[in-house]
Amino acid sequence: MDVQTTIRDDLHSPAIGGNPSLLILDDDRPFLARLAKAMETRGYRVTTASSVDEGLIAISSFAPDYAVIDVRLGDGNGLDVVAEIKKRHPDTKSLVLTGYGNIASAVSAIKRGAFDYLAKPADADEIDAALHGGMGEKPVLPEQLMSADRVRWEHIQRIYEMCGRNVSETARRLNMHRRTLQRILAKRAPK
Repeated sequence: MDVQTTIRDDLHSPAIGGNPSLLILDDDRPFLARLAKAMETRGYRVTTASSVDEGLIAISSFAPDYAVIDVRLGDGNGLDVVAEIKKRHPDTKSLVLTGYGNIASAVSAIKRGAFDYLAKPADADEIDAALHGGMGEKPVLPEQLMSADRVRWEHIQRIYEMCGRNVSETARRLNMHRRTLQRILAKRAPK
């Protein structure tokens, strides 16, 4: 989908019945298309983008009411778009989605300006509820605590984010071999 054409349509079409505008940024094109269609049926005026560059073009052209942004994109980090949205359009509510759910990424997303964070796979109902839920809601406590392996993995992820996603620096700070760290980072999070 051509982001510039979509933006031009959004800029020149009046808000139909006050429908909120929504920017969806994700490089998984099938997911992006399904989510855009589902959110349109829920009353949003949707603009899509599939790269950091397209996302930055979109927010330079209009101020969405909401933004749903994937963290890991083919050409960079979606959190850079979140930070730019916060700077240019402070009233836009940004929701961060990622398939690599961990505490470090959530903290980083919130610090950069996101108001909430969801791990993939998230469906349109969960995303819509998160967009309308807003801030200030008390989080639900998990029924089971994290395993020791999960706590270790979360700690490694936190240090990795603090080091700007630099594997060598993270390995040095954790006093571990770089290849060992790369293997840990390549695996999914333990339960």
